[in-house]
Amino acid sequence: MATFDASKLNFPFMKYRKMLIGISLVCILASFGLLMTKGLNLGVDFTGGLVLQVKFEKPVDIAEVRSALSKIDQGNATIQAFDATDVLLRFQAQDDQVRKDVLDVLKTDVGNYKVLRIDKIGPAVGSELRAQATYALLLALAGILIYMAFRFRFRFGAAAVISLMHDVILMLGVYSLTGKEVSVTFIAAILTVAGYSLNDSIVVLDRIRENWGQVRGKGIVELVNTSINQTLSRTINTSVTTLLPVISMYLFGGEVISNFAFAFLIGIGVGTYSSIYIASSMLVEWYLRSPKY
Repeated sequence: MATFDASKLNFPFMKYRKMLIGISLVCILASFGLLMTKGLNLGVDFTGGLVLQVKFEKPVDIAEVRSALSKIDQGNATIQAFDATDVLLRFQAQDDQVRKDVLDVLKTDVGNYKVLRIDKIGPAVGSELRAQATYALLLALAGILIYMAFRFRFRFGAAAVISLMHDVILMLGVYSLTGKEVSVTFIAAILTVAGYSLNDSIVVLDRIRENWGQVRGKGIVELVNTSINQTLSRTINTSVTTLLPVISMYLFGGEVISNFAFAFLIGIGVGTYSSIYIASSMLVEWYLRSPKY
């Protein structure tokens, strides 16, 4: 595969930083507005519900199972196939009537089966998972800030954390807007994207740090522009090569995998943008407004 070489580019990225920071702020405010008004479509892992695992006598297709469940208004259930006959179903409803209706429609429209597992997940479990997910993200942000402050400078760490929070908020806003289900796989996707975005930001910030003592006679804006252009090839090539398998996962991976892949697709786009503009722009504005600088 041919790679993109940006070594000869000298694009003035920081020239547009204020406009793009403004656009990002609007998107963040819109995301908060959506989260407060529309909220998130929390899955069974967070709200509680019914988990049902059945093994059919003959191979079945997930689309066939979903079509049958749609007849009883349960078409939005999470369906996971372990093999051609073993299927795991997750429903937000917990009452016995829903369970009876599901079992009846599967037998009528899909075929004979054996029930392997029926579990009810209470709201307390969902609440615990929400708290654990929040703690995990906060601990990750704190760890990143400490590492970056120790490895580079505090301002570099703060810029990377702001960029990361920007990515997470926009991802939540997109999920609120689209109404896609938020499950444990979404939390895994957010943490994966956080690592991906942070890695990109560190590459750019590390080049800025290297150039800081080597490039003489340049202001912070020109220094950051030079550093971004020097790392642009790596950023674009990494993003493109990551996007290709994730797109395949989204198109052909099935309901559970495609939900993870959708979050990853959004995260790659937002993370690439933020590593170029948000982290670097925060650093530039911080130094330009510093009397000491």
